[in-house]
Amino acid sequence: MNNITDITQDFGTLYHPKSALVFYESNTLDKEVYVEHFDMDKNGAPINAHPLTEREAEALAKALITEKMKQTAFLKSGGILPTNILHIHPSRDKGAVIWHTKPQKRPLYFIEGLGIPSGQAFVPAMVWQATKNSLRVFALMGNRRPTEKTLLYHAPFFNINEDGRVCMGSVSIDIKESSCVEQFTKAWEHYFFRSYFSHLMGENSPIKGNCVSLWKDLVASGRAFPTAILKRSNNTLKNLLP
Repeated sequence: MNNITDITQDFGTLYHPKSALVFYESNTLDKEVYVEHFDMDKNGAPINAHPLTEREAEALAKALITEKMKQTAFLKSGGILPTNILHIHPSRDKGAVIWHTKPQKRPLYFIEGLGIPSGQAFVPAMVWQATKNSLRVFALMGNRRPTEKTLLYHAPFFNINEDGRVCMGSVSIDIKESSCVEQFTKAWEHYFFRSYFSHLMGENSPIKGNCVSLWKDLVASGRAFPTAILKRSNNTLKNLLP
């Protein structure tokens, strides 16, 4: 006899029927509508039929409004727009954000083959450009809020193409369509700095010098990032704007 294995836990989130609405319409000229509410028992069968109450109607309306708000919340601000946001294109399909971050200490992770110990190190000021599925990053020479004319420098990290596009490798990106702009930028920064740096893209170093030696020194010493070694890209901030 074959053994039966319960695999329902592998299906993801399970939803159980809680209630049901049945709409009745009269066959008169004015087409009057009557709504009946049913509770559901543990087997999913309708019970306790009764006219839809005002309280139940209000709860239903609130749930529908909340769901609609989720669908239109993508890249909207959760409050006052943060000062580090430079540009927002809030489309649900082609939404994108450009923002900047100041020089700061970040956790950095490196694969064992690079010979760089994972740890905290200072990184330069950065400009980020992201959609739901892709990320570009650049470095900044100073600490001021960039303008359209600000020169962008190659980000001094591994796994980044010459045009600033980040290869996320096996990292699973899951940006929610209900994400406000604060959640969106925080999520991308988390994905970037929590992924493992593994290799240089192309033949050229993104800095003036050896990238491996740079990060070995910065992780070990804790000193500020030496911006003099940054390499200029062919972009200004204006080039990133749509």
